[in-house]
Amino acid sequence: MSRILLDHCVPKPLRRWLSGHEVRTCHEEGWGEFRNGELIAAAEAAGFDVFITADKNLRYQQNIALRRLAIIELPTNRLSLLPFLVPALQQALTGATPGSYHEISLP
Repeated sequence: MSRILLDHCVPKPLRRWLSGHEVRTCHEEGWGEFRNGELIAAAEAAGFDVFITADKNLRYQQNIALRRLAIIELPTNRLSLLPFLVPALQQALTGATPGSYHEISLP
């Protein structure tokens, strides 16, 4: 079981497809005002294993390899498309290691 943090831009209903994991949102953690580097640092300090985002610029703004959590980038945050991403997301979660970055594509 992984501790997963959903970024501000990721719809909360995604958690229903992540059973078996502890899934929290930035707002639930009280980090609604945090942005990128500050948010990732807070997630690491709180012991999260994975950060899921739809922010396409995150990989260019942060030194991912030095991070203690894995980052998974979704291709969209449209709720209607999320079910189609679940198999790839679950595979990315299986291969997630500290400092890894997984970019999921639309099928």
